Amino acid sequence: MENNQTPKDDKTYNLMGSEVVDGFVCKPKVLDPEKPIMHFKTQIFLCHDERCKKAHKTDLLSDDLRDILKEVNLARGENRIKISRTGCFGACRFRSVANLYENTRVNGHPKNNNLWLRNIHKYSKEKWIELFQALAENKDIDDLVDFKQIPLSEIKEYPNG
Repeated sequence: MENNQTPKDDKTYNLMGSEVVDGFVCKPKVLDPEKPIMHFKTQIFLCHDERCKKAHKTDLLSDDLRDILKEVNLARGENRIKISRTGCFGACRFRSVANLYENTRVNGHPKNNNLWLRNIHKYSKEKWIELFQALAENKDIDDLVDFKQIPLSEIKEYPNG
């Protein structure tokens, strides 16, 4: 998470405007349980567990993606994309996966909600930018070239038991 320094008081504030505890990036000094989380249009969950993490070119993939989002002005505002690391999705055979979650309650694109991308370790910076811009513009990921998805099975494919 990005810090904001204010020269007048030399304190650190998180993106939500709360002063943070020394040594932390976003932990507020005063917890306000009624304060909402920061708006996002799209949230991308990156598998960061053992197998997928090894496939990534860097241990800092999520940090690198957050930096790219800042470069293309999608780290804030109504089209904000949030990057979150997660544990195992159980899709290891698709090596390095991500799940897209669209905030359909506000301005997310329903057709891109709950899409599973595979082989994200092969994405270049330019490919990530293409994905981020497509998400911000509500383009259907299904219509883009080279964003391979993981198929989801239907419940009927599993025996009762």
